[in-house]
Amino acid sequence: MLIDGARILRADGTIAPGSLALADGRIAAIDGAPPRPGRRLDGRGLLALPGIVDIHGDAFERQVMPRPGVAVPLDIALEDTDRQMLASGITTAFHGVTCSWEPGLRSLEACRTLIEALPRLAARLACDTRIHLRFETYALDALDPVATWIAEGCLGLLAFNDHTPDIHAQRHRPDKAAKVIERSGLDAASFTALVEQVAARADAVPAALERLAAAARRAGLPLLSHDDDSPERRRHYHRLGCTIAEFPETAATARAARALGNPVVLGAPNVLRGGSHHGAVCATAMVEAGLCTVLASDYYYPALLNAAFLLAQRPGGSLAAAWALVSANPARATGLDDRGTLAPGKRADLVLVDDGDPRRPRLVATLVAGRPVFTTAPERFS
Repeated sequence: MLIDGARILRADGTIAPGSLALADGRIAAIDGAPPRPGRRLDGRGLLALPGIVDIHGDAFERQVMPRPGVAVPLDIALEDTDRQMLASGITTAFHGVTCSWEPGLRSLEACRTLIEALPRLAARLACDTRIHLRFETYALDALDPVATWIAEGCLGLLAFNDHTPDIHAQRHRPDKAAKVIERSGLDAASFTALVEQVAARADAVPAALERLAAAARRAGLPLLSHDDDSPERRRHYHRLGCTIAEFPETAATARAARALGNPVVLGAPNVLRGGSHHGAVCATAMVEAGLCTVLASDYYYPALLNAAFLLAQRPGGSLAAAWALVSANPARATGLDDRGTLAPGKRADLVLVDDGDPRRPRLVATLVAGRPVFTTAPERFS
């Protein structure tokens, strides 16, 4: 395929009109002809950008369980999710799959079902979809299965979540515990009893994390820690090998992560909405302070494309720097060096965007490994 006439975001950060020649799933040449005749995509008036790499998205849970306690067949849910991601410009996705002690949506069994289903469904999914396993630190009954998944190469990322102490502290507050109770499928009394039983395991948690971290390091699996609340907590997880800081709760924690050379991940919905929905740090301010290097969809896939363009419009902003937050930087952080920039030899994962109104960019086409998988303008293809 030849993509002709688009303004191309090049690997050096410049944007200039030109052509992209694609062959065998990769970028064959920039401003050159493809090695053999093929299709053409008219890119005039559009931006050609690297495909989005979403390091953490859990909006798929809404397709799996559209209402509390109401599940749909997993293959339908994941195919629906696939279409949503492609329509948002996401070409590589890490599903944030939580493995917890909770029953229901985030249980070990639900996690196992999804991990086992993904390879079977791969041929039906256009987005390069991987697993970001979010291990709830008190889920000690899941240690052996998780260790097996690490050894067998089933995971793309492993994160340590430590939500249990907060859940335990809020177990008698219906206003705080309702969401967790609802997704568990338990009544309030049964859930409270379960939380108290799980919280009693605290002494066994450090050794469990040491075991999984060691297994991940041996496998070369990138490790993250989630919701670090202090520089000390970040340094602790860094020593375990968690070299990616995901959703640090304070600017001081993010500064500690950057001092360690750690990528810092925050939510694109935070940028899109102009702030956090639960009072966390402002992602826009963190980006502008150099304390956020990666944006993730978190709970809303369209946020990534829109957040990057919003940041580019800020004083001192640039599209190249903003787009790196959703493409080059997450690709590098997750060890995917074959994507994230548009350069000869890279995977032909890219999006074509109409930026006539840069505050409301419109996705026109998504290509994964050189294959068109979404478009709103089929007339541009010949």
